[in-house]
Amino acid sequence: MDFENIIGQNFLKNYFKRIIAENRIPHTQLFVGEDGTGTLPMALAFASELLCNRQTNCRQKIRKLIHPDLHFIYPTVTTDHIKKPDSDAFLQQWRSFVAQKPYGSLFEWMTHIEVANKQGLIRVNDAEQLLKKVAVKPYEADYKVIIIWQIEKMNNETANKLLKILEEPPEDTKFILIAQKTDDILPTILSRCQIHHFNPIPIEEIKTQLMHRFNLTAEDALKLAHQANGSWQKALELAQNENTDEVFKNLFIEWVRVAFSAKKDKQAIQKLIKWSEKMATSGRETQKQFLEFALETFRQALLINYQSNQLAYFDFSSHKFDLKKLAPFVHSANIEGIYTALTKAIYHIERNANPKLIFLNLSINLTKLIHKKESVT
Repeated sequence: MDFENIIGQNFLKNYFKRIIAENRIPHTQLFVGEDGTGTLPMALAFASELLCNRQTNCRQKIRKLIHPDLHFIYPTVTTDHIKKPDSDAFLQQWRSFVAQKPYGSLFEWMTHIEVANKQGLIRVNDAEQLLKKVAVKPYEADYKVIIIWQIEKMNNETANKLLKILEEPPEDTKFILIAQKTDDILPTILSRCQIHHFNPIPIEEIKTQLMHRFNLTAEDALKLAHQANGSWQKALELAQNENTDEVFKNLFIEWVRVAFSAKKDKQAIQKLIKWSEKMATSGRETQKQFLEFALETFRQALLINYQSNQLAYFDFSSHKFDLKKLAPFVHSANIEGIYTALTKAIYHIERNANPKLIFLNLSINLTKLIHKKESVT
């Protein structure tokens, strides 16, 4: 991965090129950005530029993730064969995942290693392995680069061990930490990082890339770019029809229809319980993704309700569901409540609360909120 291959993020690309050329490289950098904005590809491009100095053979090693001075830490899980997991145990799967989806999410990584129903964590085994790696001199380059992906998935024991390394980093080692947000990262770690925020990729940039790579019309590319919501990975999935939106649309429609019928249907609560049980059987990353999908769908309905149709891009037509009919029920009197309920559910899912109770409580709240009338002034 080279800087030229990164979609968007031109300011950061130019900045990173400059600090490498001027040899002003911080020991620890934190790349913060949502899935699909290019944090991992940028880290790989940075490592390639730093380690290789335009050597073709070296850059090929970086692309294959086999360079001896490039190391990775990322969330892993226990399996039937791996009881004390660390990143090295999943290295072959990691290489194939990054080759296929360098802009991919944690959910896609868990799916890739066929454990989507589990929650990935960075454990203390990784920190212990890291101590051994930083103690060794670089093999081929002037530096070692350690990329820690999804650092917010570290448990406290691992974070405290990492902190010791960051407090006294070796001169020949550069750390690139990658996170979606900084909320769950220890303040003591944040204080040792130079933080770079990655913005969503502009719609026009995604549109141009889609037209070039998939030979799409400007109109079709623009529609997909809107749906991608700043994520290049999402844009790729939409263009290749490899996304989970169809499943989420069906779940959302079933959910909302039961919520609407709650006033008249005495069996509605039983239906909501069954729906909640169904959601509880899916993996936590899937549950979180559905909740984020629901958030965006309600936002789209709100835009339609207030005549901002040009900003609405969700298409439910193949599901015999019209978002325009939902729109009048999403308004100023309930959108804040809907948003709060969904974000709280995401928060509790991330912290391993009981998913059946989370979704049932959310569903009951939704039946109240969706029937709330908008005040007339």
